Amino acid sequence: MTTVQAPPAPPTAIRPRVVARTGLYAVLAANAAVVAYFFAQAGFASNALIVIGRLFGLYGALVMAFQLVLVARLPWLDRRIGMDRLTSWHRWTGFALLWTLLAHAVFITLGYAGGAGVGPITEIVDLARTTEGVLRAIVALGIILVVGAVSARCARRRLAYETWHFIHLYTYVAVVLAFTHQVAVGTTFTSSSAAKTYWYGVWAVALGAVALGRLVLPLWRNTRHQFRVSAVVPESDNVVSIHITGKDLDKLPAQAGQFFLWRFLTRDRWWQANPFSLSAAPDGRTLRLTAKAAGAGSAALRHVKVGTRVFAEGPYGAFTTLHRTRTQSLLVAGGVGVTPIRAILEDIEGHAVVVYRVASDRDAVLYDELRDLALAKGAELHLVTGPAVPDKLAPRELARLVPDIAERDVFLCGPPPMMNTVLRTLDDLGVPKRQVHFERFSLAG
Repeated sequence: MTTVQAPPAPPTAIRPRVVARTGLYAVLAANAAVVAYFFAQAGFASNALIVIGRLFGLYGALVMAFQLVLVARLPWLDRRIGMDRLTSWHRWTGFALLWTLLAHAVFITLGYAGGAGVGPITEIVDLARTTEGVLRAIVALGIILVVGAVSARCARRRLAYETWHFIHLYTYVAVVLAFTHQVAVGTTFTSSSAAKTYWYGVWAVALGAVALGRLVLPLWRNTRHQFRVSAVVPESDNVVSIHITGKDLDKLPAQAGQFFLWRFLTRDRWWQANPFSLSAAPDGRTLRLTAKAAGAGSAALRHVKVGTRVFAEGPYGAFTTLHRTRTQSLLVAGGVGVTPIRAILEDIEGHAVVVYRVASDRDAVLYDELRDLALAKGAELHLVTGPAVPDKLAPRELARLVPDIAERDVFLCGPPPMMNTVLRTLDDLGVPKRQVHFERFSLAG
């Protein structure tokens, strides 16, 4: 008797990323309108510079609250938008915040200095001495300036992630100082009880989101699941797989393609958090990560002992089948970027083509698993080897391997140069952007 395999489930009609992004924009626009309403309701000062400065201050406070939501790592947003895009938005919103608060300080100072007939520096000193909350605002602005400086690309590249992250944590001090400044001298706080309630609500939601996503959820999940290393398996000379076990892993909402921030709780590694993707689809019993020795931290993983406790933050990432738009797929992996691709192949429905790009056969980590999975799922597997030049994934070559590429979802993961090359190729081949799915590891605050 022949068993007829059911067709794959249809992709989601409305793109989850579009829903989440539109929702964020709508919430931000609605709050901007509410801020403008309460600002107008509070009345205007006679000095135009002070009016402009106060408006910049209010919108600076709103942007600061929005910043917190972007880095809160809320699961609903993260799975639909992805940590890399949220981090990118956080970065650009951060620079917008910096300029908004600078404009607030400049216009307010010039306005009051002009009214008092003194210079700006004298006015700043007088305000800091005589007006409650102004000194706190100056300190907050100073912290924001320092964080903005170390977040510039030229400075960020020279700092270890842990150092940059430690400095970035002072942003929360700036948030508290800015909020108390707003409570002390903000005209909208004193203008009406409705305005006061609104601003307390904004800050409660923003700070509550950070507490939930960055503290409560990770602590609760690690207490519940009690992750431990169950096996350490060398895959090659410089690649190792770590198998993680724990309690009730079938209740952990992890999907193929996602990643965790892993902390191995040993004396010399507990303070390091490294992002590694799951290299196998979660099965409710174990989790597996596979890492290449790209630095001292990842190189030391092969020496982690079985039984080591693990603190895992996540799962994170939108690089999952939740975002597919077609029933057929193309999975493109480069180097150790094969890890989430291998997990997605295990999870994905419909016909798939896998293209694995490596410099040589010995660099094809997990290739045997890919081959067995492809055979079991009726997928095509192409191992593309050779030097970067000539380009083996140029439009002509990729179109030859996958003639119907424009009709497929494309899931892409690999080193940045390779990913950039493939993205240009996909654009040349006319693959719609909504069908291209990728994620770059990028952490914030």
